[in-house]
Amino acid sequence: MFTLEQINRAHDRLGDAATLPEYVRTLHAIGVETYTSYVSDGHSEYLGRDGYAIESPAVHEELTIADTSTREQFLEHLHLHNQQRTTYLEMSKGLAESGIEKWTVDTNTMTMAFYDKAGNELLIEAIS
Repeated sequence: MFTLEQINRAHDRLGDAATLPEYVRTLHAIGVETYTSYVSDGHSEYLGRDGYAIESPAVHEELTIADTSTREQFLEHLHLHNQQRTTYLEMSKGLAESGIEKWTVDTNTMTMAFYDKAGNELLIEAIS
């Protein structure tokens, strides 16, 4: 089974927008099937086979997630981050203001889905 140490090593090497596909493939190789990152404090939950799960600690101060999601605003913040024009914290603050609660990455299908507080999927995109 995978460990937080393995995940952190992969993240230290590959944890930015430019290397996201390689990061997700690396997580898949160590046994992570899905992971969900929470905008409120940046912690993530990693799931593997047979119900194996581990959780990372919070990585930033608590952010308030807007009750109502704004798709256009969310897409703008995501676009800026994908262009490497914002830091992780700046992106997280923008997503929180846009009503995004979390995103989930499926390492098997190489997809990332973003959800609001009501559980609505606002975007699913291929990681390539």
